[in-house]
Amino acid sequence: MALFQWNNSFSVNNVEIDNQHKKLVTLINQLHEAMGQGKSREVLGAIFNDLVTYTKSHFKFEENCMLDKKYLDYTAHRLEHQKLTNQVLKLKQEFDSGKVVISIDLLNFLKDWLKNHILESDKKYVPFIS
Repeated sequence: MALFQWNNSFSVNNVEIDNQHKKLVTLINQLHEAMGQGKSREVLGAIFNDLVTYTKSHFKFEENCMLDKKYLDYTAHRLEHQKLTNQVLKLKQEFDSGKVVISIDLLNFLKDWLKNHILESDKKYVPFIS
């Protein structure tokens, strides 16, 4: 069973952003599945790297949408993106150096930060971009 189930409560009423959020959910679930199957550090690292890379490109896309629509809380939202990116990059660096392994705690952290970010922060821009 997937760690993170997408449902319509996560929708921001923007097809492109919803699809990008679904891709992030898929990557977290792929990491969970690979961990459960006992895949190698190389495989886990590649999926983790894809998650980091896609997260950064998604945040950039979202920020450009906010700028285009003159979203009033853009600066605060961008700072939150930077904080989340730094947290994930730190975890990835710790994984790469062997200080951290892919565990259910790490996966729950990734799931929770994405879920909370969508439901608490991204939902605020819905009236501006949908």
